[in-house]
Amino acid sequence: MYKRILILSASVGNGHTIAAESLKQAFEATGLAAEVRHEDVLNFTNPLFRRLYGKAYIDLVNRAPELLGWMYDQLDEPWKNEKRRLFFDKLNTQPLIKMIREWGPDWIVCTHFLPSEIVSDLKASGKLDCPQAIVVTDFDMHALWLCRNYEHYFVALDETRAYLEMLGFPPEKITVSGIPIAPLFSEKKSKSAMREKYGLAPDLPTVILSLGGFGVGRMDTLLGALRSIRRPVQILAMCGRNEELKTQLEAAASPDDIVRIIPVGYTKAMDEYMTASDLIVGKPGGLTTCEALAKCLVFVIVNPIPGQEERNSDNLLENGAAIRSNNPATLAYKIERLLDDPARLKQMQQNALPSPLPGRVLLLILQTNSGKSVPRSCKYWT
Repeated sequence: MYKRILILSASVGNGHTIAAESLKQAFEATGLAAEVRHEDVLNFTNPLFRRLYGKAYIDLVNRAPELLGWMYDQLDEPWKNEKRRLFFDKLNTQPLIKMIREWGPDWIVCTHFLPSEIVSDLKASGKLDCPQAIVVTDFDMHALWLCRNYEHYFVALDETRAYLEMLGFPPEKITVSGIPIAPLFSEKKSKSAMREKYGLAPDLPTVILSLGGFGVGRMDTLLGALRSIRRPVQILAMCGRNEELKTQLEAAASPDDIVRIIPVGYTKAMDEYMTASDLIVGKPGGLTTCEALAKCLVFVIVNPIPGQEERNSDNLLENGAAIRSNNPATLAYKIERLLDDPARLKQMQQNALPSPLPGRVLLLILQTNSGKSVPRSCKYWT
């Protein structure tokens, strides 16, 4: 048994944090460690750096996604500006470094590239003698995830494994594990039982609509497009903590609507709502996508963020688990066409391969692996 396992994430969006919490639950369930601690590394930085890493990212998503996509592509070159970036990050994360060294973990698991490169540098300088595992929380692996001093990588796809091997990373230090999701998404539940539980029609096609990533204007356009579907369908509009939106949708609902929009507020039962559904409409973030795949939902991709969500979209489309609507005017048509072809819908649902239980492979590796750093012969080593 290990005494302490430290899981480090960064609250840039929700995915990295949710993955970290899922891993924490998995570790605690096994009793592998006496103490498991999860920390958001941005809580150990100064306010300006925190705003740059967190708020600025969200601002770019909402106001200048094209710029965000350009930056994503420009930085996707192995080891580009590594020393400059590391100097800047170390300068602004001294409280994080202090916490790590004082707490003295037996293992560190990172679900974001910021802490992984800090830990790597501490290991390289001899200031930390602690193995680390890196869990990549998107399907495609951006170059910022590349790390020199680590014990194991956990990635979502065989393609990502091939990318790392092409760069010279040892195959024995890479595991294709999927992206960690909460254990409850892997639980088998009855679709009919979940529809009955939440007052849904048992025989109507059900669409879950993830509204979290859309601004007000785009949200109205999206809902308007869905209302134009010409066949009976029920849509679970997941409003999250947006009570104003939930109230507006409730007021606009009519029992005579052919498209029944059912607003749902903040809930911890997303797995059950997904179980009740056939399709999901939204933006393909890494965690949302894996949760949907675990429930064998077909993804209807709308407005993916340039960069990682575009690449997640590519993977879903290549594997026949999604359709994409680039124009709100055709969204209803595309959904109607899919629902009118049950054989195609069933095949696409079968193409949605569930993610593994979170931490299953990870725990095994932590028990047995004693890996080494990236060799000096690693391609693109500078």
